[in-house]
Amino acid sequence: MSTPESILAFWLDEVGPKGWYAKDDALDAAITERFGAAWEGLMEGRYGLWLTYPSGALAYILLADQFPRNMFRDDARAFASDEVGRAAAKQAIHRGWDLKIDPPARQFFYLPLMHSENLCDQDRCVRLFKERMPDAENNLLHARVHREVIRRFGRFPYRNEALSRRTNPPEQAFLDQGGYGATLRDFQSGVAA
Repeated sequence: MSTPESILAFWLDEVGPKGWYAKDDALDAAITERFGAAWEGLMEGRYGLWLTYPSGALAYILLADQFPRNMFRDDARAFASDEVGRAAAKQAIHRGWDLKIDPPARQFFYLPLMHSENLCDQDRCVRLFKERMPDAENNLLHARVHREVIRRFGRFPYRNEALSRRTNPPEQAFLDQGGYGATLRDFQSGVAA
């Protein structure tokens, strides 16, 4: 059975910052094998007690927001628990629990907002990175790029296929011109800011 401690030990210690954003089939398979059943339990409403203390909330958010993105790449299930992850993150941030977790792990309280297709959540994510993780310039850059995509389209066009959404012509042009990566390069070069 998964516990907050097992999730945090795996993600923070075994995988660590170098592996957090790598596209790695072996890592995806390991997460699925070790925590797939726990994610199913979360979808059934289990683990509410984890939301009563900072490290438990962090583990819950990882299970709801980060792990599905690894377990279910290019599948709608990658986003199926976003809403509960976002609610948990907002509750934890309101309680100041994010500040009880040291960087770089603190960023995972803010990623559910970055993954949101709501501009208010995007604005809040940018603000939180600026105020509560000012040394995390790369995180702030990615928060700004995510927000720009939502400003332009109101959703992430690169999710359309997985979510069986119709891609409109401006979104298709965005995807054809490099999508997120091109927007990131524009921000890095100062073309957009």
